Amino acid sequence: MVIKADRKDKQFISIVVLVHVVFFLLACRYTRIYMGDSMEYIYEALNIKNLFFFYSGNPAMPILPEYMTQRQPLYPLFLLGVYLFTVNNWVVLVLQNVLSVFNIYYARKVFLSIGYDKKYDWMLLLLIVAYPAQFINANTITPDILLQTFTLLYFGCFIALLQQKEQKYGVWMSMALIGGFMVKPVLYPFVVIHAVVIIVVFARQKIKMQRPLLIALAPLFAVLLYSYSNYDRTDKFHFSSNQAQNAIYYYYSYLANREGVDSANRFLQNEKRNIAALTEYKDRYDYANERGVALLKENFGGYLLYHLKNSARILIEPGKAELDLFTGSLTYGRLYRKEQLGFYATVKSKGISGLGKYVSNNPSMPFVILVLLFNCIRLIGVGLFFVDTRVNGFVRLFVFILLAYFAGLAGPIANTRYFLPVSLIAIGCAVTGYAHRFQKRQLAK
Repeated sequence: MVIKADRKDKQFISIVVLVHVVFFLLACRYTRIYMGDSMEYIYEALNIKNLFFFYSGNPAMPILPEYMTQRQPLYPLFLLGVYLFTVNNWVVLVLQNVLSVFNIYYARKVFLSIGYDKKYDWMLLLLIVAYPAQFINANTITPDILLQTFTLLYFGCFIALLQQKEQKYGVWMSMALIGGFMVKPVLYPFVVIHAVVIIVVFARQKIKMQRPLLIALAPLFAVLLYSYSNYDRTDKFHFSSNQAQNAIYYYYSYLANREGVDSANRFLQNEKRNIAALTEYKDRYDYANERGVALLKENFGGYLLYHLKNSARILIEPGKAELDLFTGSLTYGRLYRKEQLGFYATVKSKGISGLGKYVSNNPSMPFVILVLLFNCIRLIGVGLFFVDTRVNGFVRLFVFILLAYFAGLAGPIANTRYFLPVSLIAIGCAVTGYAHRFQKRQLAK
């Protein structure tokens, strides 16, 4: 299908490309293109290329089952697409920037189909540019831009399914969801929600259930099949080795907030020793999973409030740490050692009086405050979207589920990478909400 671009489309895409070029040049200047997990994805891509071995650890070291399922294979395969020709991560970043441009343009196209007007492109561009996480992740060896692509495709196919009432869009939704959780495991629990959504939509459209039921359950079958392949490799039926550690790290964050970083570090080191003492991988996996869940249950009330607070914070999180890492003013070593208090910890320990010194020690704060301001503007716009009766109620409910899902899973780990998959959806909703409110006022005059 050929898409004809008018003058506004060309202006929009030109500005988007220009911003990406600027951030790519900044990446070339600062050269901070790796994150804490980057090497695991790179190792897996090279292990596939050299050994056809899906393994995210260093092959020169003893082989550990954890690294067989630590990283899902789709982003390493994306890297491999470049590494087959040249092992050059700057080429990868060029492709990720192209993908990011596509994501932004595609998100705009989806919102045009539900009432967005091109005359508000200025607002859409402003909110996109004011969210630097989009461009930082495009210029970092990380799978989040690719995950954003599949999330947007999933959302776009959902809108098309509602409007066109064609089963093929349900199939594409399932394919996009499978692609998403094969990039990062954050999406695999969504298969249950997906099944409910597909069944409800097709029931509303009065379509017989045989084929829709297969479409609804296809991602679940994919999860089970992949988990079985992991069982065949590790003797443990599971989707990702990461999921066993999640509850422990959630509790670690809660403990650091309640008792301090030193106490939390002692707890984490002790748990790591207990896990390492178990010889069988399935025993290590089960211990970590059961221990983390038990700790959260023991502190259910306090932890729940802490989790919800941080889930809400991700909706406006400006991403100061990510920005400082990108520019080189912060290193991962300093970040993990907690050599100085962060913004929230400073407020908690020293109150408002400590902010003056904090700002003087962090020259990025004026820019971060500006990003925070625009994130608050975005959040208000999303609220306007949710009460906007001009938008299909089912669409508004679906957007709410998507945003709440990603925010809820992020919890204490409330950094921008966890919100990035739905950030463009949130921005599109915000602009649509404001635009409809402006139009309503103009009609009232």
